[in-house]
Amino acid sequence: MKNKNHHELANFELENFLNKSVLNYSKLRNYDYGPSNRGNTSNLSKYISHRILNEYQIVKKTLNQFKLNNVEKFIQEIFWRVYWKGWLENRQMVWNDFVYYEYKPKKNKFYLDAIEGNTKIECFNEWVEELKKYNYLHNHTRMWFASIWIFTLKLPWQLGAKFFLEHLFDGDAASNTLSWRWVAGLQTKGKHYLAKSWNIEKYTNGKFSSQNINEEEMPLEEEKDFQLTKHIQKKNFEKKSNFLLLFENSLSFNDKKFFESYKEVYVLLVGNKFRNISLSKNVLNFKLELIKDFQDSFPNAKFVYFENSTDLVLPSNTMDVIYPFVGENLDFLKKIPKTKFNYIYQNEDVFCWQYAKKGFFNFKKNISRIIDHLELH
Repeated sequence: MKNKNHHELANFELENFLNKSVLNYSKLRNYDYGPSNRGNTSNLSKYISHRILNEYQIVKKTLNQFKLNNVEKFIQEIFWRVYWKGWLENRQMVWNDFVYYEYKPKKNKFYLDAIEGNTKIECFNEWVEELKKYNYLHNHTRMWFASIWIFTLKLPWQLGAKFFLEHLFDGDAASNTLSWRWVAGLQTKGKHYLAKSWNIEKYTNGKFSSQNINEEEMPLEEEKDFQLTKHIQKKNFEKKSNFLLLFENSLSFNDKKFFESYKEVYVLLVGNKFRNISLSKNVLNFKLELIKDFQDSFPNAKFVYFENSTDLVLPSNTMDVIYPFVGENLDFLKKIPKTKFNYIYQNEDVFCWQYAKKGFFNFKKNISRIIDHLELH
């Protein structure tokens, strides 16, 4: 796979997974065999988070090869990402409450030990090292990690969620924030996730056993009740400017004619100075690689790395913007003065989000309807 760009690599990973592993996904998906053996997972999350591949492409390609009942668990897991995004769009204050959480971790030895992997819990320490080195953790391991962080180390879930966003290649505001809330027992009130030593031993294939973790604990509680966001702006799907702005989480290669219809396309990466949550060097470099691939494919693309207040000079006071979803990029846009942004949404997202106002069970009941309406088979 030498000289392949990330778009080609993403499609290769998808083809490889569909040809070799998807039919065993339901049976093997919970096993974490370590960073050198990821054959039981799709390895697509870092590409989905940046929309090198989007969820709907993956579902369509999968259902073009297999019947839904043979790959249902994989399809559901892909739609979890869509659901999380929709849920957060419908309750945007949950993101604000998380990202502006104030805490002074530098004074907390337990926090510092945790992020350096210096706890008395062997598996946790190894996962910290793995996260920093590979910028990825298996999804089941993320649940164990979050449970240990919250219920054994007694650290605020917000700090753990920020630690993940700092280091994950697939870091996503919705999936990450809401998954941590779910483990804590806040997302589904009173229902939390507790890691168990036997479960860790079984699903790491015996690598870790007899971990010193708290296996009995009550779920966290919060006084706030986050209501549905009212007066969400009207969704637009049409071009209104000759200039387009997009972020590194909207790098679709499949809208070639759309991008080429603009005089200039500005690809913006927000530097750590202007982020609420700083990203590691590895994560920033990965994003830069993705942007370079995009630039190489579109001659009208211009890269802007916003590291200083003078870095962003836009060609017009009215610009189209690929809607970047609730998160750091949208927060950044809201702080830019004297520019009117025309947000362009993806039709598939907007259709799905209407079913994401309640729990996932309600969303799951509508997956077949979504597949039919969006013609994903």
